[in-house]
Amino acid sequence: MSRLVVVGGGGSGIGRASARWFAEHGDSVWVIGRRPGPLADTVAELGPEAHSIVADLGTAEGAETVRRELGGRTVDVVVAAAGGTRALVPTALDDIAREWEADLRQNLMSAVLLVEAMRPQLARPGGRIIGLGSIGAQLGSGYGGSYGAAKAAMHAWMYWLAADLGAHGVTVNLVLPGYVPDTDFFGERMNAEFDAVRVARSLVGRAGTSDEVAATIGFLASADAGYITGQLLGINGGTVFGR
Repeated sequence: MSRLVVVGGGGSGIGRASARWFAEHGDSVWVIGRRPGPLADTVAELGPEAHSIVADLGTAEGAETVRRELGGRTVDVVVAAAGGTRALVPTALDDIAREWEADLRQNLMSAVLLVEAMRPQLARPGGRIIGLGSIGAQLGSGYGGSYGAAKAAMHAWMYWLAADLGAHGVTVNLVLPGYVPDTDFFGERMNAEFDAVRVARSLVGRAGTSDEVAATIGFLASADAGYITGQLLGINGGTVFGR
């Protein structure tokens, strides 16, 4: 049976891989993002059951756009995968404030506002919410700490959300990818040394892939995962042990 799946940040990286996974499994997928070009490319790849909405999920206006475009349809799965960072380390206080606000907006509020926009029309029972965290929340990210802090804030929020929606048969989980280089995330930071250092931190001697993360997200959205909620699931090659 086809489900309706909403993927924030669906135009690239893990979000796009997740959208592809659901489309390949027969679901109707709505991809959300700020950039029309990547969204159009994703929809073209996924086929006629894919749709796009251009919206900045870090704003209430953007989230309201998504709610309006979906027009009251029942939503079975929400994947909150939007995020990123400019990886700057400013020193002036006003610049520090702007950088933290930007990372919180991109990585925390983009998830909160998407989920809250979809909450009234989530399937009950059976709805699934999967957020995209980061190993940076566990290790403490560099670049001034704002990215890791924003992702860490998702932990407490997801715990609360799981408790709030559990009685309605909705599960809420957070995946925490490790080093996954086949995305746009690292940008100009990527080079051979950068890659080698991060691969060496894993126990399996390799980087992860967006498709591996997407498959885990797909499992958490499945009926087989109906007894899994309020969990942080690391996908990091053993770089960080489970706790």
